[in-house]
Amino acid sequence: MGCGKSTVGKLMVDLVPGWELIDLDDFIENITCRTIPDIFKEDGEEGFRILEEEALDSIFMIDSDLGRRCILSLGGGTVTTAGCRKLVRDNAVCIYLKASIDTLERNLIEFPGDRPMLQTGKSLRDRIEELMKVRADIYEDCADYTVEIDGKTYGEVAEELAEIARAEA
Repeated sequence: MGCGKSTVGKLMVDLVPGWELIDLDDFIENITCRTIPDIFKEDGEEGFRILEEEALDSIFMIDSDLGRRCILSLGGGTVTTAGCRKLVRDNAVCIYLKASIDTLERNLIEFPGDRPMLQTGKSLRDRIEELMKVRADIYEDCADYTVEIDGKTYGEVAEELAEIARAEA
């Protein structure tokens, strides 16, 4: 959360012709006709994670059937559940956009959005640190590639990821 996955994904589409972008959160909102904050409010994080795994499984089945090439932008907590992590490991090349706490905090202040996982009453920095303490090792373990984003523009990150995508295609 806050590393620029959605922005970088949109830029990558222009760099890898024939590929399409699927933002998992947008996909979930479209199939449920509810916003992510509403899902969290009504079903809690556990309910959202169940929907997330079902959506991810659906995306991978569709892509496999159609032979599509996709850039899939996952939510920050997607690979924290075993089922989603297995789906990603079995069906995709996973790239971890690694950022410092300072970079994440700066990006989340600049583009706050409506992020249920940050609505805890703690300071933004404390919550980011708390989440990364739990998630960093999971991200590293799931990733086929780790790309450091600190000090880079979104365009530079997109170029780096496009090179990886072309090499993996």
